[in-house]
Formats: sequence, structure tokens, C-alpha cells
Amino acid sequence: MRALVRTLCDGPANRLQGASDERAWGEPLVGFAAGDDPLFAAYKEHVGPHHWAPAEALALAHPELGALDAAQLTVICWVLPQTAATRADSRQATAYPPERWARSRIYGELFNDHLRREVVRALEAAGHAAAAPVLLPGFGTVDTARYGPASRWSERHMAYAAGLGTFGLCDGLITPLGKAVRLGSVVAQVAVPPTPRPYNDPHAYCLHYARGTCGACIERCPAGALSAAGHDKRLCGAYVGATRPYVLAHYGFEGYGCGLCQTGVPCEAGIPEGLGQGATACITGQEAV
Repeated sequence: MRALVRTLCDGPANRLQGASDERAWGEPLVGFAAGDDPLFAAYKEHVGPHHWAPAEALALAHPELGALDAAQLTVICWVLPQTAATRADSRQATAYPPERWARSRIYGELFNDHLRREVVRALEAAGHAAAAPVLLPGFGTVDTARYGPASRWSERHMAYAAGLGTFGLCDGLITPLGKAVRLGSVVAQVAVPPTPRPYNDPHAYCLHYARGTCGACIERCPAGALSAAGHDKRLCGAYVGATRPYVLAHYGFEGYGCGLCQTGVPCEAGIPEGLGQGATACITGQEAV
């Protein structure tokens, strides 16, 4: 699977679709989580019962399989990092997304969907039932009293389970490639050794939580949606939606974005020094499927 994801990322679909035909994403990371990982039950308690477990998501796509053994399932997750050029543009921004960032949000996510479909196709061609949960008809968000809008399948929480990173103050996932990333996943009826998680704390890679310092993402947020108390999803979402007219007027396509909290911060392109021992080795030292 790692080889397939890397090959697809090197292909012609991974593009910003602008005049320069630049790559949307850099080299990916891939990790694996066991379908019966206790974290998935914990997510139902912590995030809410609406959040799908891997077996639930696969059953929605393949009801003909009947009762599924979660121990025979794997969640395959990947991290798609913003390119150095996109990050550099974003660091200079103070209110609206630069064109590269807006393109990565729209066209880069279209590629992410392509990646999901191709991974599913490859697995099923090899005889393994598979599904990309965020592409299922029932996928969406649920309005919760505790967290506001909450997804039925959180790519961030899947990547956390797969050893790919921990959460920051702004709710973004801080990975060995940083926080300026997009995430994707597929669940499949195939047993793959899980990627070790070199952390127990969900905020292990965030300087604010780990050391009581930083807070740079608070200063970067143009919406006032970040504070020491965390991330106001509704303020954030409203601001991102309000960028649509700007993107259309300045860049000539229907899009939106922000992501300023992901750049110009110590965790932009990696785990802050001293917080991520063992993180890269656990991801790159294993080949699977």
C-alpha cells in the first residue's frame, strides 16, 4: 500500500491545476491501525456514538459481508504534506489563503478522493473488501453539544490511531511532516501489522500542551477562533466559508480556504524539537501490503 500511495502521489493527478501545473502534495507518509484497536471504541465514548468504527464503515459499503470480525480489518491512513512553495506563500498571508493553498484545498482534495478510490480499487482487485468512509453516502457531520460539528469518520482521529501524529491546540494533527497537511484513509478486510504509536498523550507533539509554551497558532488565526481554551469550530468554519468571494475574485475559481494556523508555527513542517522521539522511525521502518 505504501508503494501504491507513493506512486499515485508521483502521478499526473497530484496537481494544483494552475498554469504552472505544480504538485499539490509532497511525498506522503502511510500508517496502519488495527480494526479492533481499543481507540475506536474510545472514540465513540469521547467523540460520540455517531463516529463510525472501522467495521461499521465497511459494513455500510459491503452489507453482503454480514457480521465482520474487526480483528481482520485494517485502517490504512496517509498524510499528504503541503509543498514548500505552498507553505512559504501561506506564511506571508495574514487574512486570506494564497492561491496555492486555495488550490490545494480544492484540487488537492480532489486528488485525495482519487487516492481513496484507487486504494480501494487495488485492494478489491486483490480480493480484499474495502471502502473509503468519507466517500460513503452516509458520511457527514453531526452537531454535538460538546464539540459542535463532528464528523462520522475523522481522518485526523484515524491517523492518530495509525501512529501518524497527535493533536495541536488548533485541532490539526501534528505529524512527522508537520501540521500543514491533508489526511486520508481506507478501511479494508485485510490484516496488516499496525504502525506503532510512539505516544500515549493525544497532544504529545504540541508545545502548548506538552510544555505550556508557544500558542503561535492563536496569533496566526484571522478569525479569532483559537485561544488557550482551544478551537471554536463554528467561528473557524464561518470564516473559511467567507473566503469564497475572495478566492473567486482573485484566483478565478470556486474555492475557499484558510489554514493560516498551520504555517508560520513551530509545527508547520515537523514535530517540534524534543517532542517526537521515535516518530519517524516507526513510520518509515515498516513495509506492508
